Amino acid sequence: MRMKRFAAAVAACALSLSLAGCVGGEGASQAQPSQESAAPESAAESVSAAASAGTTEGAAYTVGICQLVQHDALDAATQGFKDALTDALGDAVTFAEGNASGDPANCSTIVNGFLSQGVDLILANATAPLQAAASATADVPVLGTSVTDYATALEIENWTGTVGGNVSGTSDLAPLDQQAAMLNELFPDAQTVGLLYCSAEPNSVYQCTQIEGYLEEYGYTVEWFAFTDTNDVASVTQSACNASDVIYIPTDNTAAANTEAIANVVLPAGVPVIAGEEGICGGCGVATLCIDYYDLGYTTGEMAAEILAEGADVSTMAVRTAPNVTQKYNAANCEALGITPPEGYEAIA
Repeated sequence: MRMKRFAAAVAACALSLSLAGCVGGEGASQAQPSQESAAPESAAESVSAAASAGTTEGAAYTVGICQLVQHDALDAATQGFKDALTDALGDAVTFAEGNASGDPANCSTIVNGFLSQGVDLILANATAPLQAAASATADVPVLGTSVTDYATALEIENWTGTVGGNVSGTSDLAPLDQQAAMLNELFPDAQTVGLLYCSAEPNSVYQCTQIEGYLEEYGYTVEWFAFTDTNDVASVTQSACNASDVIYIPTDNTAAANTEAIANVVLPAGVPVIAGEEGICGGCGVATLCIDYYDLGYTTGEMAAEILAEGADVSTMAVRTAPNVTQKYNAANCEALGITPPEGYEAIA
């Protein structure tokens, strides 16, 4: 969906009107273009004009980015996405960004604001933004990132790897069988593993369900400990510590935003945490088998460039994954708990 450049006076007027509106709801940051951009045409007019011209020269695009909450993993994915699109399209792309401050209700407000601005594509960074965007539009291309399982997030049966419609994206799911194997390598004598997660995040529930089976194959007893939001993270973590030899935390946005609160419980209790991603491990864990969220976001940005500049059909694009996984450890937490990681583990910087 491409936009012709209007005359300078018209573009300046349209930009000033766009910047005057507030996209985010209460508790959400405002979503505004991060660079000057021309006023958008309708999607149909843009596509028709570009098809007639047979070239992307002179095209301009506005991309809306809805991020659930600010933390290292999601921030890295957003930056990778923006870098990939900028590398591909240069000054032809501008970004309108909104952060939901951890409140899923704000995601709908932000996404609807993007649609009223006439964005050409939406990046949904995490599950709640993806659900909001998929519900809000069937026309504007939506790419998810930092989403673990699209079938769970969007309630898709008979998953084939492609969402269809106007949605695709990238998955942040690291191999859960390998994470269970890593936990067993580090703690072969442990008896009980506590699964600590946010019950409001369906992808966290999915990960816990999957890894439970792998852990039980190693002979562990598995117990589930769910917090509902930030208010009960510390108390639920304490319950998990009381009942567990090791704690596993999946890729979970609420946990990622509250690693200090978790660390303040698990470290004094002497209970090690294996984490599903690097940011959580860096805050409260001892080891992780993780992906690089910047690379994941960059891959998503490359998909966006294919859609915007090359006319790729989002409905046929399979969900992609991060190219590599890495075994990493938290040096400070390992030292505090007297844990020596095996060779081959990389220290978190």
